[in-house]
Amino acid sequence: MGKTVEFFFDVGSPASYLAWTQLPRLCEAAGAELVYKPMLLGGVYQATGNASPGAIPAKGRYTVRDYERHARKYGVPYLNNPHFPIITLFLMRAVTGVQLREPERLQDLLAAVFKAMWIDALDLNQPALTAKTLADAGFSPEAVQALAADSEVKAVLKATTDEAVARGVFGAPTSFVGDEMFFGQDRMDMIREELAR
Repeated sequence: MGKTVEFFFDVGSPASYLAWTQLPRLCEAAGAELVYKPMLLGGVYQATGNASPGAIPAKGRYTVRDYERHARKYGVPYLNNPHFPIITLFLMRAVTGVQLREPERLQDLLAAVFKAMWIDALDLNQPALTAKTLADAGFSPEAVQALAADSEVKAVLKATTDEAVARGVFGAPTSFVGDEMFFGQDRMDMIREELAR
């Protein structure tokens, strides 16, 4: 039986975007299943006492540069978002709702939101820009709004966030291969090695 990579992420995390550009191909090459686990990073921070690297100016400046280096290494576009932090409660409910109700469209939504956030550097704190991003990707903004307001969707996102915290997650992205936890966009080689064991 093939191994599984569980990918806990939040679209407001540039490191989640960078990991997302690599994990599907990595898992396919290893014959592993990639399981997407959308969580609310703000909830994880609140539960663990952690904070965004941007909360510490020197660390924030370094982290931005490190993301740029990783984007270059991975050969993917990346632009630091000057509107960061983006409040992602609606977006992560939308991701959870699409995964729950239209799983075949999950990658379309992630591609659109990650592009808007970390390639086009849009201010998705603005509902009108978020609606345009959704519409341009072929989603009905009204339908996604309804999904995000659905009580089951809200409960699933909360449960996944609680699961993440219970398993030791303190930031995004965090990937698991079995019980082995890997934090960050820079652990792809270690995940690959773990899958090869």
